[in-house]
Amino acid sequence: MIYMCCAQEERERVREMKFQCPLIAVSDMERSKQFYFDVLGLSVVADFGANVTLTGGVALQTRETWLRFIGKREEELVFGGNAGELYFEEDDFDGFLQKLAAAEGVALVHPAVEHAWGQRAVRFYDPDRHIVEVGENMAAVVRRFAESGLSAEETAKRMDVPVEYVKSLL
Repeated sequence: MIYMCCAQEERERVREMKFQCPLIAVSDMERSKQFYFDVLGLSVVADFGANVTLTGGVALQTRETWLRFIGKREEELVFGGNAGELYFEEDDFDGFLQKLAAAEGVALVHPAVEHAWGQRAVRFYDPDRHIVEVGENMAAVVRRFAESGLSAEETAKRMDVPVEYVKSLL
């Protein structure tokens, strides 16, 4: 049952479960750790061999142990499904694009695009073909629009967000 709580006593009665982190299976742990460090700057927080936690809360699990955990055969694990992504934001989006262009062997899902709301983003594959998106930090989007001469009201209209949201990011 899904609870849409409005009353205070109802909110107190329903306890929200705490989300811990996304976990992705990888075929080569060392290659994946190096990729996430080189491209995104993520460092290892905990390394248990078959399971590694990176800064930012991403967990990597070896393919072999993942298959065992979920009780599946090798052929039942398919990388590159294009059905989800790990999403990151970057303050210096142009600088990140330069870093990404210099990285060896990174396959793009698509080149950098500007979404309808003005945020620029690029998507690429990690070594196991998991999609990684790096989007321009929303505060940077607001600053970019302000620096181009748009008022807070014009920026809000351009981004299709409330003026209060824009003002909170200025």
